[in-house]
Amino acid sequence: MSVGWWRRCDPDGRVYCGSMAYDQRPGAGILHRLDPDGTVTPVLSNLSIPNGLDWSPDGSLAYFNDTPTGRVSVLDYSRESGLTGLRTFVEIPPGAGYPDGLTVDSEGAVWVALYGGSAVHRYSPAGRLDEIVEVAAQNVTACTFGGPHLDRLFITTSRENLHPGQDPLAGSLFAADVGVAGLPVREFFG
Repeated sequence: MSVGWWRRCDPDGRVYCGSMAYDQRPGAGILHRLDPDGTVTPVLSNLSIPNGLDWSPDGSLAYFNDTPTGRVSVLDYSRESGLTGLRTFVEIPPGAGYPDGLTVDSEGAVWVALYGGSAVHRYSPAGRLDEIVEVAAQNVTACTFGGPHLDRLFITTSRENLHPGQDPLAGSLFAADVGVAGLPVREFFG
């Protein structure tokens, strides 16, 4: 089992992390939650490659990717109940890539990195595709806002399974000015 490489905190200061099988076996992935008292709780199971998790600006919704499904999911969130009501937010069209990392902006829109898709898609809170940021590398892995005003979208890419000389900019970090700000990172209260 491989422990996740990404982490996100919920509005109540608990941290989440995904794990997956080294062989990416379907159903072996788990989304875990670490509480401030050190308790670790599995939150979602029977996943494959849990990726991307972030909350709406008001903290009432969480968006989540299990990459091979080709879906971006949404869940309801409250401190008492945690994450509940897993359902589809958007389906990524075949051939557009697979949803990898994601982030939410200050307007509540969801930005999704598309592995194998050379792009980041922005979806309105209603789930409508309203912007595409093209990336000069195929395997787009994550996106997040940064800079002094959180108004630059930083985009990571991967060289995984590529031969030397293939996709020359793969593995690079890209930045885009997208005309909207992100949200501050939530802190762990441990």
